[in-house]
Amino acid sequence: MRPGRLARALAGACAVVALAAACAASPAAEPAAAPRTDLAEVSPVVDPRAYEGPSTATLADEAIEPVGPRPEQDLPATAPSREADGSSEPVEVRRADRVVAMDLSGSIAATVWALGLGDTLVGVDQAATFPGTEGLETVTSGGHSVNAESIIALAPDVVITDGTVGPRDVVEQLADVGIPVVFVDNEASYAGAGQLARDVAAALGAPEAGEDLADRIADDVAETTDVVARLAPEAEGDRVRMLFLYLRGSAGVYYLFGEESGADELIDALGGVDVAGELGWEGMRPMTDEALVAADPDLILTMTGGIASVGGVDGLLEAKPAIALTAAGQHRRIVDMDDGAVLSFGPRSADVLDALARAVYAPGDAP
Repeated sequence: MRPGRLARALAGACAVVALAAACAASPAAEPAAAPRTDLAEVSPVVDPRAYEGPSTATLADEAIEPVGPRPEQDLPATAPSREADGSSEPVEVRRADRVVAMDLSGSIAATVWALGLGDTLVGVDQAATFPGTEGLETVTSGGHSVNAESIIALAPDVVITDGTVGPRDVVEQLADVGIPVVFVDNEASYAGAGQLARDVAAALGAPEAGEDLADRIADDVAETTDVVARLAPEAEGDRVRMLFLYLRGSAGVYYLFGEESGADELIDALGGVDVAGELGWEGMRPMTDEALVAADPDLILTMTGGIASVGGVDGLLEAKPAIALTAAGQHRRIVDMDDGAVLSFGPRSADVLDALARAVYAPGDAP
């Protein structure tokens, strides 16, 4: 599966079910009232595979810290824009005082902010709910549909997107009215988050800030992964068997996320066993009872909005009795996280990993 394919497939799934809020992010969580205990100091449960009950992972702080002072921008800049066929075409960005950043997960807007260029944002997608975006125009609806008229009315100097919101031909038509549109790769991985930082920075004429942000993401993820490894069981047979399940109950949408979906990299960083990868599943596939029973996960990862859409854990087990036959179902071991955060590889990658590790290994310490 080529980079970004899963995100585009997910956007397509949302279009098929035609739900107004099918892929919209959950509301931003409130900032923590008190400093959170360092991850290295939490007390993990004795046997995370046997733990019973659901957990919710939350970010300690929704705010995104810029990598440094506002960078100088060297414009005009020429940025490669990814075409639908995978090729690239150069796009000249002459000004970048007014930027529209949009994708399915809010990662591009978050990246602009983390580069120290948040003051250039004038329009963002629905998933960009971090502090500082409250007064910005939302240019998507239903999570993935672009409102071209609202973008044009903002008179942006450039639009940066990845093809997960659209339709793409509507976004491309913005160029017909003189708005530069840069399509960037947005691979669902930690390496992809670093490359996104470089690509967005290059389009905005601040390549050094992009390198700095990419380095920070890599360093933070590596440091957090090392701590998580000390929380996770050492023996292979004791590691938690995990599966990511995408839910939209009112539309009857139940998808399993496999290799190259981003969920696999997240599970690996959590020190878990990716049962979808173990079975050779790739990308996104409809859930079947046979597949669930074959996977037999100890723990199911999902989105907060998704588990709410099926009526919580009780509703999920009632709607899909096969889940009740798995270890995760028997232990009601469902870990959810905000829709706009859990698979949003970007500046907060390490923070997301930290939050999920608490929910998986030290649920008593997870707020």
